[in-house]
Amino acid sequence: MAEKRDGVFLGSDRRNFLKGSALAAAAAVVEGHPALAATVHSAKPAERPDGSGQSDASAKAGRTVDLANVLQGTDSTYAFSRGNTLPIAALPFGMAHWTLQSEARSPWMFQPGARRLQGFRCTHQLSPWLSDYGEALFLPFSGETKAEPDASSSSWRPEEAVLRAYSFKLSLLRYQVDAELVPTTRCAVIAATNRSGLASGFLIEVPKGEEPVDRDEAKHTVRFKSTINEGGVPAGFATYYVVRFAEAWQGLDAKATAGRLSIVARFGNAKSVEARIATSFISFEQAEKNLDRELGSKPIQQVRSEAKADWAKHFERMQIEGGTDRQQRTFYSCLYRALLFPRTFHEMGDAGKPQHYSGYNGKVEPGVMYADHGYWDVYRAWYPWMSVVFPERLGEILQAWVNAYKEGGWLPQFPAPGYRACMTGSLIDSLFGEAAAKGIKGFDLAAAYDGLKKHATQPGDPDKGFGRRGVEDYLKLGYCSVDNVDQAAAETVDAAYGDFCIAQVAKALGHDDDAAMFMKRSQNWKNLFDAGTGFFRGKHADGKWLEPFDEVQWGNPYVEGAAWQHRWDAPHDMDGLFAAMGGKEKAAAALEKMLTMEPVFHVGVYGQEIHEMSEMAAVNFGQYDHGNQPVHHVLYLFALAGRPERTQYWVKRVMEELYSPETFAGDEDTGAMAAWYLMSAMGFYPVCPAKGEYVLGRAFFPAMTVRVGDGKTLRIENRGAGGAAKASLNGKGVDGVVVGHSAIAGGGRLVFE
Repeated sequence: MAEKRDGVFLGSDRRNFLKGSALAAAAAVVEGHPALAATVHSAKPAERPDGSGQSDASAKAGRTVDLANVLQGTDSTYAFSRGNTLPIAALPFGMAHWTLQSEARSPWMFQPGARRLQGFRCTHQLSPWLSDYGEALFLPFSGETKAEPDASSSSWRPEEAVLRAYSFKLSLLRYQVDAELVPTTRCAVIAATNRSGLASGFLIEVPKGEEPVDRDEAKHTVRFKSTINEGGVPAGFATYYVVRFAEAWQGLDAKATAGRLSIVARFGNAKSVEARIATSFISFEQAEKNLDRELGSKPIQQVRSEAKADWAKHFERMQIEGGTDRQQRTFYSCLYRALLFPRTFHEMGDAGKPQHYSGYNGKVEPGVMYADHGYWDVYRAWYPWMSVVFPERLGEILQAWVNAYKEGGWLPQFPAPGYRACMTGSLIDSLFGEAAAKGIKGFDLAAAYDGLKKHATQPGDPDKGFGRRGVEDYLKLGYCSVDNVDQAAAETVDAAYGDFCIAQVAKALGHDDDAAMFMKRSQNWKNLFDAGTGFFRGKHADGKWLEPFDEVQWGNPYVEGAAWQHRWDAPHDMDGLFAAMGGKEKAAAALEKMLTMEPVFHVGVYGQEIHEMSEMAAVNFGQYDHGNQPVHHVLYLFALAGRPERTQYWVKRVMEELYSPETFAGDEDTGAMAAWYLMSAMGFYPVCPAKGEYVLGRAFFPAMTVRVGDGKTLRIENRGAGGAAKASLNGKGVDGVVVGHSAIAGGGRLVFE
């Protein structure tokens, strides 16, 4: 992602790579980050409860949940980013995410090498580049403390902590308090045991909270609001918190100082403190209902068991066989990451029907809503992955984006949680184009088309997070000119691909004239392709190329890359692009050069080395910057260019060298990097999602079982020992290197020989 300062887009949401060693805690300590190994080595196989009635498949899925390392990628900083890879305890797609805070004043709020914690944080952060909203911090303690994160922080031993997707257990050494947090979709329970012999307490801190704090001593309940945000919400936004303690407090103090609210509850000689915390974006009353529905009086053991079962149910959709211990942990860690976003944003009303606070008009509206997803990042792999593995959930998510259009008048560019301006293009086009091509159900396609056509034909307000940037130029010239539009080349190719996607929706709805018009517009990529250099280039409004041309200079007219990273930006017309480059043989040679040349770069308009540049330079893959999403389809272009063995070679290298249970090669943006791995592990990838097809590579594991919806199962096997794999589906050889979505979604057996 990119942030804009003084008219210049700076690098934002990306990369670093630390080559993971096996799974030794000692190796993590050598690297200076002992916490990286904490969840890896504390993993123990899940035991099957007696009389649980679990199937063998669900019992296995439960065990694999514990293979996921919630610390994967958490060694992330401003200068070398792995994205929003916080350690998160939540349910899949949970509304409330719970993390560990070691740093109060930074969006990189957790560092795995930190030896002190400030507490458990309820976070809604999509990306460190966009910051958090509605957060609050919770800390059980003993004795005395000061209500300020640095002053109240406590030492911990991360190597002794047990951190899972469904439970965080750790010891706060300063306070001699053993604490556990267990999440539900919108709530969490924190249980603390005090071993110190001093009085027990519970501290709540809100960076931007409001007095008065509502307290109900009879119900042991505290209610407060967190209004902090960095945009993306209407006026009057708040996260409503209700905290219900198991026992009555002996004293409760609330104080607002310099806009910061702190609440301290004291419990005297109590050896244990339990807090049940509910969140809502609607009201305190709704938060109470969420608490009663999701937590009630369930013991924490039951809440933990149910949370793990929920993860196991989702993990059961993808189960692998074989591979090394490291490979298995990498796979399931990626699966965990892919299931965190977008976050549920709706809550259940009295009649059991979903309702939501709208980030688009500030009202409480009926229906489902999701939030916090960057389409620019996730359209390439995450949405295609969902179309295979969770098509029913995908339909509901797409309906949420339709609801956003109905409530705000425009489809969002980057919902976080409402309209937010970030990145190029209107890549929500791809989501609906893909869904139309694949026949995904569960959403209003006609209403989606109205929104798509609107932003493709009418000026919006991109600075406010809706409408295409440069649409006026695009409609007049057939491209965005560097005279009028920042990142003009990237905006143009994104718009051309978006037009192809909208054409698929128009076609599905029978709007043939519109479909033809958008298909014609989808060829606008040709207006910026320079056959002389073989690259996309910036162009002035008078038709002259932007000079001088430097193929490794980052920034304008590109975004988070240079001409090399954007060289392949016509995913819907690769045959046309190959022809423009001089044919498939020359295209394959250019691909090989891209991966083997030096990872050099010139900082260009950025004026400094940004983290995306550093992350590309850190790995030996030439100009193929896997740490950033624009190149994620590139390795599969070898197959389309007649060299499938090179696709298989390079994909395997990336999976083995740039992924591990500890880290990512770059920004794991709301599932983007993880989904690339999961798709590639299945042996196919969507070069153009809106075509409803996949380009074949080779399955990574000896065998995998994927539940593809409607009770169907796809069995994937890799029987090959090397060389170019040949694939067969249900006993019939695949002709060429492309397989349709309907064939995959139909289930059966996909074998690579």
